[in-house]
Amino acid sequence: MDEDLRERIRREAETNALFNALKHDSDAQVGAILGPLMGANPEFREHGDEVSGVVAPVVNEVNALDEAEKRARLEELAPERLKELDAEDEGEEHPLPDLPNAEEYDEVRMRCAPNPNGPWHLGHARMPAVIGTYKERYDGWMLVRFDDTDPETKRPDLDAYDDILADIDYLGFEPDEVVTASDRMETYYEHARELIGLGGAYTCSCSGESFSELKNAGEACPHREKNPGVVRDEFEAMIDGEYESGEMVLRVKTDIEHKNPALRDFVAFRMVDTPHPREEASDYRCWPMLDFQSGIDDHLLGITHIIRGIDLQDSAKRQAFVYDYFGWEYPEVVHWGHVQVDAYDVKMSTSTIKQKIEAGELDGWDDPRAPTLKSVRRRGIRGQAIVDAMVELGTSTSDVDLAMSSIYANNRDLIDEETPRAFLVRNGFAPRADDADADYAATELPVAGGPDAAHPPVHPNHEERGERDIPVGDAVLVETADLPDAGERVWLKGYGPVRYDGDSLTYTDDDIDVVREEGVDVIHWVPAEGSVPVRLRRTDGDVYGYAEPGYADYEPDDLVQFVRVGFARYDRADEDETVAYYAHQ
Repeated sequence: MDEDLRERIRREAETNALFNALKHDSDAQVGAILGPLMGANPEFREHGDEVSGVVAPVVNEVNALDEAEKRARLEELAPERLKELDAEDEGEEHPLPDLPNAEEYDEVRMRCAPNPNGPWHLGHARMPAVIGTYKERYDGWMLVRFDDTDPETKRPDLDAYDDILADIDYLGFEPDEVVTASDRMETYYEHARELIGLGGAYTCSCSGESFSELKNAGEACPHREKNPGVVRDEFEAMIDGEYESGEMVLRVKTDIEHKNPALRDFVAFRMVDTPHPREEASDYRCWPMLDFQSGIDDHLLGITHIIRGIDLQDSAKRQAFVYDYFGWEYPEVVHWGHVQVDAYDVKMSTSTIKQKIEAGELDGWDDPRAPTLKSVRRRGIRGQAIVDAMVELGTSTSDVDLAMSSIYANNRDLIDEETPRAFLVRNGFAPRADDADADYAATELPVAGGPDAAHPPVHPNHEERGERDIPVGDAVLVETADLPDAGERVWLKGYGPVRYDGDSLTYTDDDIDVVREEGVDVIHWVPAEGSVPVRLRRTDGDVYGYAEPGYADYEPDDLVQFVRVGFARYDRADEDETVAYYAHQ
C-alpha cells in the first residue's frame, strides 16, 4: 500500500470515526467504521487485510478527543457530515411519508400479499418492513394474505407458507391475521355470480389471439352481449370443471374503447388443468385472476391502504371497474419502484434461485451465495438491520438500489457491543466464484521467551466480561501475509511483541509504544496445538482456518467477531471441523 492511499484511508476513517462517535455519544468502534468505509470506497477492498491496521490507531486517536474537539475536527474535515448529524438531532423527516388520508380512517389496515411460490429473497423484505413500520406508526392492523390462486404459472410451494411467516417473524413483525386465498374460492365465485347479475361480466370462448386482435382494435367480443342466463350457466359449468384450460374465461366488462388496451374487458376467471398442490384446493379448476381475487379480498378484509409496485398501476385501474359495479370505495394506493440489492452474483428472483438449487449450483435457500432472507439469517444478520435499511429507501416511485453495506452497518450497530472476540487464522480458500482470487496460508512458527498464555479481553470495551485464556505452547500459527521481514518485530495481539528471524519468533518484552510510535504491526494468531479447525462459509467461497481453542465451547447461533476477519455465526460442529457462517466485517 503506497503512502497516498494510506493517507486517504486515514482521512476517510477519521471522518467516519468522528461521525460514529458523535452520533452514538460513545467511543467509535473499528468494526463499525470498516463496513461503510469499504462500501463508499471500493478501491480500498483489495487492501482489506491492511486497512484495519490503518483504521485502528485512527479510531484510538478520535476516542481520545472530547466532544467539542470531535465536533471541531469533523467540521474541519467534512462540514456536511456535521450538518447531517445536527439535522438528525433536530428530528429529520421520517423516510416514510405520511400515508394518504390516514386520518380519515378509524384504523389503518394494510396487507402483505405474498405469492408462496418459494421462500423470500431480500427484495421481498421491503413490503413487510414498510407495512410493519406503518402499522407501528399508526397503531394499525396488518394482514398476511397468501395470493396462491395460480396453481400453474406461479405454482405454490407447500413449504413456502410457513417459510414466509418465519421470515416475517425474523424481521420483527407479527400479522394480525393470516388468510390463504385458495381457502376463499367460494367467496370469489359468489362475487362473480353477483357481478354477472349486475351485467358486469360475460363468458368468452375466443382464443387468446383472436380476442387480443379485437381488443387492440377497440372492437367488442361477439360474446359481450350474451344472454345473462347463458353467462350464468356457462360460469357454473366452469366451476364444475366442464371446460379445459383455454376453452372458456369470464371477463369483466370495462370500456372496450378505453385508451389503454390493457384495461379493456380483462379476464376475471380462467380454467387451469393443473391441480393445486394444497389438498384442500386440489379439486378446483376454475381459478380467479389476481386482479379479481385481490380486489375482492381488499374490500372484504377492510384494507384501507395498498402499497404495490409502480408496474402494477393497471391493476388498480382494472379493480376500480369491479369496485364501481359493486358500489365500493377503492383503498388508498401508494406505488413504489423496484429495489435491487448489490453484492450478489445470483439474480434476485425466486425462479432463478430455485433453478440454481435444482441444478446443484446452490446448496439450498440458505446458501451464503443466495440473496435470500434464509441466507442472511443463517449468517447471523439481524432482521432489524434489514428493516432499517429498507425503511430508509422510502416509497419513491423510482427504482432504488440497496447496498448490502448499509445492512451490514446497521447489523454492526446492533451486535458489536454484545459480540465476544476470538482469533481465527485463515489457511486455505475454496473459490465459489470465477473471479475469486483470494488465497490464505498459515505458517507455524516456534515461539520462545514469552508468557505461557495470553489473556486478551472477551470484549475490548467491557472489562467486566473478563478475559480469554489462550495457551501459547511451543508454537503458534499466523497468517503468512502478516509476517514481517526477517529481523523485524510484530505484536501478537493479546500476547505481546516478538521478533521474527525467518524461522521462529522470540519474545522481546517491548512496550506497547512500539506499535504507536514505531509502526509495529499488530496481528492475530492461534496456538499450533489445540486450535479448532473451522470452515467459514462466505458469499465468495469457503475459507478454512483455525480458531483459538475456546471456540470449541461455542454453540449454534452464537456470534463472534473474529479479530481482523469479521463477524460470524457459529453453525455446527461436524466430525472434522466446526462450520461458521460469515456475516460481514
